[in-house]
Amino acid sequence: MSEKRDHTEPAADMDPLSLRADCESCFGLCCVALTRTVSADFAINKDAGDPCPNLRPDYRCGIHNRLRPQGFQGCTVYDCFGAGQKVSRVTFEGKSWREAPDAAQQMFAILPIMRQLHELLWYLSEALTLRQARPLHREIGRVLDKTERLTLATPDSLVELDVAAHRGEVNTLLLRTSELVRGGARRQKKKERRGADLMGADLRGADLSSANLRGAYLIGADLRGADLREADLIGVDFRDADLGGADLTGSLFLTQAQINAAKGDSGTKLPPRLTRPTRW
Repeated sequence: MSEKRDHTEPAADMDPLSLRADCESCFGLCCVALTRTVSADFAINKDAGDPCPNLRPDYRCGIHNRLRPQGFQGCTVYDCFGAGQKVSRVTFEGKSWREAPDAAQQMFAILPIMRQLHELLWYLSEALTLRQARPLHREIGRVLDKTERLTLATPDSLVELDVAAHRGEVNTLLLRTSELVRGGARRQKKKERRGADLMGADLRGADLSSANLRGAYLIGADLRGADLREADLIGVDFRDADLGGADLTGSLFLTQAQINAAKGDSGTKLPPRLTRPTRW
C-alpha cells in the first residue's frame, strides 16, 4: 500500500477480494487451528490444533459439497476475511504446518489474531467509500494503513499484539462514521436498538432504516420485507433470520459471514460487496 495515498479520497488499492477467503491459497488453517464443539453447527468435537478428520492431505475439505447434510453448517458460514491465505503465504512465507511442525502452534495462534485484523480492514475500507463520512476519510485512511502494517508484522510480533486495544481505536472511528451516515441525533435516538434481544421477533416489513442494531440478537427473526438501508449492522447475529425480500442496500458494516448464517431469497437486496449464498 502506498504511503503517499491522499486520505481525503477513498482508497482504490484495498481490493475487497483480498479480504475474502481464498482456500486454494491456504493450508486449511481454520480446519486445524479452531476448536469445534458438537452443536447444531458442528457434528464433532475437535480441539484446537487437531486437524478435522475431513481435511485431505492437499489441505482441501473432503466433504465440501456435503457440509450441511453432514452436520457441518458452521463451516459454510465461517469467513476468515482472507486471514488464512495471509498467514499461510505472507506471515509464514508458504511453509505449512505440516512442513514446519515447530511453527505449527504459533501459526494456529496467529490465525484468529489475523482474522480480527482483516475484519477491521473490511470495515475501514467500507468506511472510506461512504460519502457522508468524508470528514473522517483522512483519519480512517491513517488507521487503515496502521492496521494493514500490523498484518505484515513478524509472527512473534503478531502473537504479542494487543488486538483488543487496536479494535477499540478502530471501533471509536467506526461509531463516528455510523453517526455521520445514519443522520441526526434525533433520528438515531428513535432507532437505537444496540444490543437488543430480538431473537425470533416478528419484524416483517419493519422500517429499520438508519437504525443502530450493533450487536443485536436477531437469531431466527422474521425480517421478510424489512427495510435495513443504512442500518448499522456490525456484530448483528443473523443466524437463521429470514431476510427474504429485505432491503440491505447501503447497510453499514455487514459481512459475508452474517449473510451466510441467514436465510434469504432472490428478492433479498444486498450491498454490492457481498455475494448471495447459493442455497438461497
